[in-house]
Amino acid sequence: MHIKREIFSAVEAHLEKKEITLIVGPRQVGKTTLMLELKRRLEGKGQPTMFLSMDIFRDKEYFSSQEALVQKMETMLGKKRGFVFIDEIQRKQDAGVFLKGIYDMNLPYKLVVSGSGSLELKEKIHESLAGRKRIFEMNPVSLREYIDFMTGYKYQDTLEKFCEMEKVQAQRYLDEYLMFGGYPRVILEETTEGKAGIMDEILKSYIEKDIFYLLRLEKTEEFFSLMRLLSDQIGQLVNYAELASTLHLSLQTVKHYLWYLEKTFILERIKPFFRNVRKEITKSPVVYYRDPGLRNYILNQFRIPAPREMGFLFQNLVFLLLKEKLCFTPATLHFWRTTEKAEVDLVVNWGREILPIEVKYRDMNKPSVERSLRSFIRKYSPKKALIVNKNYSHRCLIEETEVHFVPIMQLCFLAASDLS
Repeated sequence: MHIKREIFSAVEAHLEKKEITLIVGPRQVGKTTLMLELKRRLEGKGQPTMFLSMDIFRDKEYFSSQEALVQKMETMLGKKRGFVFIDEIQRKQDAGVFLKGIYDMNLPYKLVVSGSGSLELKEKIHESLAGRKRIFEMNPVSLREYIDFMTGYKYQDTLEKFCEMEKVQAQRYLDEYLMFGGYPRVILEETTEGKAGIMDEILKSYIEKDIFYLLRLEKTEEFFSLMRLLSDQIGQLVNYAELASTLHLSLQTVKHYLWYLEKTFILERIKPFFRNVRKEITKSPVVYYRDPGLRNYILNQFRIPAPREMGFLFQNLVFLLLKEKLCFTPATLHFWRTTEKAEVDLVVNWGREILPIEVKYRDMNKPSVERSLRSFIRKYSPKKALIVNKNYSHRCLIEETEVHFVPIMQLCFLAASDLS
C-alpha cells in the first residue's frame, strides 16, 4: 500500500505557480516518489512532462550547460507549456546559478526540483533563487501519517477519534514509531531484521553519497562517531569541548561536522531561550534527531528501548510534532535552563507571547506541575503552558497561567493556532 503524504496536496497546488517548486529533505523520505506521482497525475490530465535525475548517469549530459538542458526540454516538450522534474539537483555544481539562468529565460516550462539537503542546495540555491522559488521541506513520515497508513486509511477523516477510542492500539503504534521511525521503506518492511537492513542501507547511502561528497572525507569514522555520541544526547546540552576531546578532533571540526549534520536534515539544534543573560544559562544548544528510528539504529538499539530511552525519544517526538506545526509560522523553538538548575524542555517563542512545554513520558491521573515549570511561569507569566504526556487531559491555573495537560495523540491533531 502506498503511504499518503500530507505535503502532496500543497506541492500539487503550487504546480500552477511560475516559481520553481523546490522539494528538499533527507535521503529516502519519498521525494522521488512524490515527484513521480505528480508526474503521473499531470500526464493523466494530458499535460506534457519529463523527468531527469542527477543520480542517473545518462541524464547528467543534459546538465553540462543551460543550453543543453533547454535543447532537451524543447525536444521532449516542444515550445508549449510543460512540466520538468529534476531530481537530486545538489549533484550539479553551482546549481542555484544554473537554475536561475533557466528560470530567467522565461521558458514555458514549470520546474519541479528536488534535492537531499546538501550545503549547495540549502545555501547557494537559496541565495541564487531569491524570489524565484518556493521551498517545500519533506521529512520522514510523521506519527499522524504513520497511524493513518497502519489503519489502512479507514479512519482518515476520524483519525483523532480513533486514537481517543482505541488507546491501546494507538499506544502500540506510538511505541512502534518511536522504535523504527518514519522512513517509508522501513515502514513498509515487515520484519525487524528487514527494517534494520534497510536502515543500514539508508545510513551508508547518507555517509557515502552526501558526507563524502560534501566534506571529501577519506575516513568517515570520526563523523559517524560524532553521530553516535549525539544520538545518546538528544534533549541534552551539547558540550562542544567535551565532544572534541572524546573524538580527538578540534573544536572547529566538531562544530563544522555538526553544522553539516543539520544542513543535511539528520538532526536539528535548538538554542536556549533567555532574557536575563547573567542568570539564564549558556549558549550551548540541544539536539534532536529528525527520525527516531535512525537515531536508534546508530546506537544499535533497533528494538523496544529502555524506559529512560523512551523518555528522551518521547521528548524528541514532541519536538518533531511542534516543528511540523510551526513550519509556516514566525514562531521559533527553544529550551530553557538556568544556573539554579531549573529547566523547561521546549519553549515556543511567538515574539510577544511564549509557550512553555514540559514533556512527561508517563501515565498521569492527576495534575502535577513541577518546580521548574512553576519557576518559568512566575518569571514570565505566559498565558498558557503545556504538559505533554501519554494519556492525561486536564486544565488548571497556576497563578494567571492556564496549564493544559495534553496527551501526545491530542498534540498530533492540534493546529499551530492552538499553540499561540
